[in-house]
Amino acid sequence: MSSIPDPSNHYFQDWVLFGEYYYQARDIVGFGYPLTLENIADAYRKGVFPWPIEGMPLPWFCPEKRAVLFFRDLKVSKSLAKEKRKGLFRYSIDEAFSEVVENCRDSYRKDQEGTWITDDYLAAINGLHKKGMAHSVEVWEGDELVGGLYGVDAGGVFSGESMFYLRSNASKLALLFLIEHLAACDAEFIDTQVMTPHFRRFGAVEIPREEFLARLRHVQESGIKLF
Repeated sequence: MSSIPDPSNHYFQDWVLFGEYYYQARDIVGFGYPLTLENIADAYRKGVFPWPIEGMPLPWFCPEKRAVLFFRDLKVSKSLAKEKRKGLFRYSIDEAFSEVVENCRDSYRKDQEGTWITDDYLAAINGLHKKGMAHSVEVWEGDELVGGLYGVDAGGVFSGESMFYLRSNASKLALLFLIEHLAACDAEFIDTQVMTPHFRRFGAVEIPREEFLARLRHVQESGIKLF
């Protein structure tokens, strides 16, 4: 049995003490649970995700304010819509999952923000892919992988993890391709986990944790299949 707490009935502490320092814990259900395939699969279905932070026991997050992108609110700039119409790229799903994740890790390293994609995390996310829970979108220019994204199917809700691009707008176009695919499967939103300026420009909003968990349970009970 997984030991990941269920956020729907978990008591969230304001602060936790590690060594000589206190850390905010309002978004965290627990620390130090092993990054096993069983734990990570169970966590995503509960609306929880791991986010390694250097120097701390592994935190498992369920944010108090959850960022989601409702497809009805999607905002696409005129310039991006124009790039999409050009049809310069080919798109695929799950043709190069490991390569997409590795490119995401390398892209974050360039910005000095990539330590959370650890070797343990790579092993776990690749295990989820083999289990049929983690998926990728690839953007190809000829035979070259030039962009993409990946995330986890939490039972009818796609939880986005990371994206990369080697050509201008490639990751944004990967997102639009994914949204078209998910909408065709009757999905209504993507879980983007935490708000970023990038997703805010696409129309993402923050909703309370309780609302997100209720929506997640509703979708899971509906039996929607995304892939």
